[in-house]
Formats: sequence, structure tokens, C-alpha cells
Amino acid sequence: MAWGIIDRKEAKREARAILRGAQVSPMGILLLYMGIVWGLHQLRELLGVTEAAHRFTGVLVTLLAMILSAGFTLYCMAIRRGERAEYAVLFKGFAFAGKLILLFTAELFFLLAWGSLLIVPGIIAAYRYSFAVYNLCENPDIGIMEAIEMSKRQTMGYKSQLFTLDLSYLGWRSLASIWIPIRIWITVRLLTQGSPYMYLLPFHRFEALAGPAWLWMILLDVWSLLVGLFYIPNMQCVRLAYFETAKRTSGIGEGAGEAPTPRLEDREDGTAAPLT
Repeated sequence: MAWGIIDRKEAKREARAILRGAQVSPMGILLLYMGIVWGLHQLRELLGVTEAAHRFTGVLVTLLAMILSAGFTLYCMAIRRGERAEYAVLFKGFAFAGKLILLFTAELFFLLAWGSLLIVPGIIAAYRYSFAVYNLCENPDIGIMEAIEMSKRQTMGYKSQLFTLDLSYLGWRSLASIWIPIRIWITVRLLTQGSPYMYLLPFHRFEALAGPAWLWMILLDVWSLLVGLFYIPNMQCVRLAYFETAKRTSGIGEGAGEAPTPRLEDREDGTAAPLT
């Protein structure tokens, strides 16, 4: 099995061209996905259920978010093939939701097992299994262990490149997460509300200026969502470019033996095409 060095900058440039040529806006699809997940989180907070029910609904929302994430992956796969993908594609993951949940559970088990040894083996394992969901999205008929085994073989020689790719988006992720210290401050503020020790904490002097905590939480969520719109579609398309290259060089996966699809500038109709 041969593997090569992927030109990350070229992959990102090609992804931008593909996204610009998409007939249905990637930002619109992502906004719908993130909006549904955010709405579900807000709903469970408003219900005011018991602690046990709160935990249960938290797990349920996480699983729903994972299934919708698979739908967004299917959208990106479609536009990389130059196909039209409607908003309904976001919900296609529900057709094989059971396998997605089992795959998520199996990966979590393996990651916890590797992570219990040391941090580095856990990180390596995360990249080893990173293509499993792509394999399942491409072919929902395969088993979850087959998807994982395929990913393990596909990522051979590409783990460090995937790690470098993730680092290249660190600036965007940091910008989206810049609110974390503020969220911690708000959480501490809520926990100490009405406590006599509250006035020993430095932030109580800004209580009048700060405003209601719920408003801050909404503003911070909106900030993360807006920043995500500018980099998540590109990041997903570029990771799929790595996946397609890994399939071709390893000879493993759906259409692994097919000839590379022409680049955008080589297509007669000018529609978006996958990077190979």
C-alpha cells in the first residue's frame, strides 16, 4: 500500500471552489443543523425536568446531533461529486441511525480504552477511527466494525497529516471558543447567586453591568455559530478530500479503484468536483 503527501493548501483552495459552486448553500445547511441542535439544547433547559431526566435528554440531544452531523457529511459528499443536495439530505442519517449510534458507542469505548493508557495513544486512536463514519455514510450496508477496520487501514500514513490539518484550523476554533472564560465566569456567577461568599469574588462588582446570564449565554452561542459558518464547511470538505485520497492509495472503500474525478478547472460545465 502506497501513500503520499497531500497538498493541504491546494485541498483548501479546491474546497472553497466546490463550496462556491454548490447549488444549495453550505452555510444554509450548516445553519439549519446547528440551529436545530441549539434549539434542542435550549428546550431541555426550559423544560425544568429532574436531574435524571436532564441527563437523559442531554444524551438524547447528543445522539440527535451526531445523526444530523452525518447528514451534513452526506451533503458535503454530494457536492464534492458535483451533485445537487437539498436541505432534506441533513436528515438522511436517520435511515441508518442505529448503526451511527453503535459506531459512536464503539469508537467512544475504544478511545476511552486507549486514552486510559496515555494521552498520545488516545489521540492516535482518534485519527485511526476518523474515517469510519465516512465509510458508513458512503455505504450504510456495511457493519460498524467493518467501517472501523477500513478506517484503520485507510489512515495508515495519513494520521500525522490529519493532525496537521486540524492544527491549520486552530485559529478558527480558538476564535469560536474565545467565549469559554466568559462562560466559566457566568457559571460561577450562577452557582454563587445568593451566597454570602459571592461578595468575596471579584466579578460581583460588575453585576449591574454584566446583565442577565441567559442573555450572555445566547450571545455566546450565536457567536460560536456564526464563526462556525465560515470554517466548518471548508474543513469538512477538505477532510473528505483526504478521505478520498486515502481510499485511492489504500485501495479500500467505496469506489476506491475508480479513476480520479477531474478538478474544477478541468470540468466542461464548470461545476464543483472532488479533489483527488
